[in-house]
Amino acid sequence: MKKSIVYILSNIDKALAFEWIATRLNKDKFALKFILLNPGSSALQKFLIKENFKVYSIKYTGKKDLPKAFIEIYRILRKENPSLLHTHLFDASLIGLAAGKLAGINKRIFTRHHGNQHHAYFPKAVRYDKLINALATTIVAPSVSVKDILVNLENVKPAKVKVIHHGFDLSYFNQVKEVVITGLKHQYNPENQWPVVGVISRYTELKGLQYVIPAFKKIIEVYPDALLILANATGDYKAQVQEHLKTLPEKNYTEIAFEPDIASLYQLFEVFVHVPVAASSEAFGQTYIEALAAGVPSVFTLSGVANEFIRHQENAYVVPYQDADAIYAGMLELIRNQDLANHITDQGRQDVAARFSLPVMISALEALYEQ
Repeated sequence: MKKSIVYILSNIDKALAFEWIATRLNKDKFALKFILLNPGSSALQKFLIKENFKVYSIKYTGKKDLPKAFIEIYRILRKENPSLLHTHLFDASLIGLAAGKLAGINKRIFTRHHGNQHHAYFPKAVRYDKLINALATTIVAPSVSVKDILVNLENVKPAKVKVIHHGFDLSYFNQVKEVVITGLKHQYNPENQWPVVGVISRYTELKGLQYVIPAFKKIIEVYPDALLILANATGDYKAQVQEHLKTLPEKNYTEIAFEPDIASLYQLFEVFVHVPVAASSEAFGQTYIEALAAGVPSVFTLSGVANEFIRHQENAYVVPYQDADAIYAGMLELIRNQDLANHITDQGRQDVAARFSLPVMISALEALYEQ
């Protein structure tokens, strides 16, 4: 008999990770259903419906919708009576785990998708993190860093935490089409500027953009036609980022609010930069994996899962936290030293294939669901 599983997600539009899980989880063993909390329809919802998954959509725009969402989820869970539920992201987990407990769902799994942000920036929210931890019967940590936060800062028993790295369909990064790449070049780099430095990061303080931009300003002094591409360019730190951008000539940077074809976008970059400000700023840091899978030589600080496998001048160029001069030196080295760039690109692809392939994650999830 198939085991019934309900996924509860909040504020997700397009998400390849959940598309991959939905389509790759063993359908002979598991019957997967979804509850989506969103302001309206989403790309994920449309995908799931097209793939014939049962989807419940609940309109959710913020805290004012919480009581109604709780009641609706409770009713759905009573109706579906799943063997287990698995929640992702803060709102879905707070509401879904509480409703699941009230509905008598004995196996309640929660994946923690944020690092130490609440401890560092929103200490009042830590109490809600602790409530979510208490409501879950198992917590999935996508990195050892997150497990350390749960155990050492939030007093979760180690036995309750299972480390399962996010998995990636690596063929997605290997099967990009040249015609698509050319189209993106025309769109985002019409003057064919070089070298192109790429950043794919929300505009939040912990991502370290306030150090990337001054570093790139020094790159322009060496390469006047260099271009900085900032993708996923939205977030609560946007005003501060744009103040930094005012120090650059307008021709030397491009902001992209959203580009759905991330695999092709990576191919526009000579160098990729991802420099969170602390070791626990990232819960996981999927851009570490994506950049290496896409074969882009990268400048990194060590945060989230990068602490577990990134090695300086082996699979990336590693720099200290909050150090614009070091970021500049790393970018310059990878632009000028093609032998090093090739070496870390080759090694990076090997490392992500060994650790972060989709089958590895799916196997771990299936084992967890069968316990």
